[in-house]
Amino acid sequence: MKSLDELKKIREASLDKIDLRNKKDGMRIVVGMATCGISAGARDVLMALLEEIKSRNLRDVTVTQTGCIGICRLEPIFEVYSPGGEKVTYVNMTPEKAKKVISQHIVNNKVISEYTIGAVEE
Repeated sequence: MKSLDELKKIREASLDKIDLRNKKDGMRIVVGMATCGISAGARDVLMALLEEIKSRNLRDVTVTQTGCIGICRLEPIFEVYSPGGEKVTYVNMTPEKAKKVISQHIVNNKVISEYTIGAVEE
């Protein structure tokens, strides 16, 4: 860091990331980040979600972390909560699948059924 302007840019970028994780309204995505999820690749899934949300400039989506969701064999897992809607649990996620969920479910309100726990458990 060589100038005050550079420090301000770093601060603004950090505040943008914090904003993605702390908004209270709109859609909410909760990523399982216990050791089972992390070892299965949840950190990469979390980062893909954050990057896709930022690249699309989605301001009404919050991403948070939780511990074990309870279905370790299906990790990485994240849940999508829509205002006034049902919770959708996505399982066996990859960064590519996570980006597709953003484009289809979050942006276009179309659940990707084949990625959900219901499809896997049938």
